[in-house]
Amino acid sequence: MLIWPVTPAHEGVQAASSSSSVAAQSIGSPPSRKVVALSSCEAEYIAAATAACQGVWLARLRSDLVGKKIGAPELKVDNMSAIALSKNPVLHGRSKHIDTKFHFIRKCLDDGKIQVDFTSSQDQLADVLTKSLGRARFSELRDKIGVVKLK
Repeated sequence: MLIWPVTPAHEGVQAASSSSSVAAQSIGSPPSRKVVALSSCEAEYIAAATAACQGVWLARLRSDLVGKKIGAPELKVDNMSAIALSKNPVLHGRSKHIDTKFHFIRKCLDDGKIQVDFTSSQDQLADVLTKSLGRARFSELRDKIGVVKLK
């Protein structure tokens, strides 16, 4: 199973109310336009939709390489509102302005191509790539993702 931690900064999304943002780009991906979200919920939702696209593609690639079907990738999202928005097919006032391409995550959930689960901010592994952390927290997350310190 592929587990995909999701953070808006990792996906190049900036919340309009945030004072700073870090934009990361996946290796080998073409340069893309930045997206400005109006809320943290929207920023997390857009990041999850982008991660869903990449996760579905990686799952297909992996199953082609291995020659057998693998489980659906699991997205770890740390915003309950974004999870609710991705699982709720009803378009309401908070989501009607979101570009339709970001609603791809709903179709993936309905088709069983991905799973979306809540993870607390404390357990979000992607923070090591997107936030400035203290030495202890950085070392802890670095160890969890399997990066070793060379001497």
